[in-house]
Amino acid sequence: MQFFFKKLKIAVFDEVYEPAEDSFMLAKHTHRLKGRILEIGCGTGIVSINNAKLNPRNRVLAVDINKRAIENTEYNSKINKIKNIRTIHSNLFSKVRGKFDHIIFNPPYLPTTQEEKLKTKLNFAYDGGKYGRKTIDKFLKSFGKHLKKSGNAFLIHSSLNNLKKTESIANKKGFSMRIIAVESFFFEKIYLLKLTVS
Repeated sequence: MQFFFKKLKIAVFDEVYEPAEDSFMLAKHTHRLKGRILEIGCGTGIVSINNAKLNPRNRVLAVDINKRAIENTEYNSKINKIKNIRTIHSNLFSKVRGKFDHIIFNPPYLPTTQEEKLKTKLNFAYDGGKYGRKTIDKFLKSFGKHLKKSGNAFLIHSSLNNLKKTESIANKKGFSMRIIAVESFFFEKIYLLKLTVS
């Protein structure tokens, strides 16, 4: 399938997360970020491509654990003629080198039992483990090493994932946490968090 987002043509490959409210929230609030940008979990590439197009001097790195998502981001970059973006197949920061001005992440945050796990690569996009924090906690452990001193991280977070725990972990690592956007749904709230060096 294909759709348009702010004049961008976005194709969605099979086994890649179809952009939804969380993706659009992230794209809306990160499109003006400047400098060296890292997006973890790029999916179709909608967030990275949106930033790269609006800021041609930026250097954008899009990363995903799902190889199909990397192919999808590369395809969407090509059809939108985006030149200042590159991709890496990586599990979080495992193959990422250097420091960035901003890090962007829409993690898998759904609390997931063993029976609820998907048998396709789409599971990477949804499966947050028993409490929805499995990948969030891994991210919080490592993201600071890849941020410049003046940098920020932007993290999508669900009300199902224990927001106070995330703030506590961030504070212990020397970061302050601020909610910069929120959307309410029937069974949860989705937040966009900004983590900044205290």
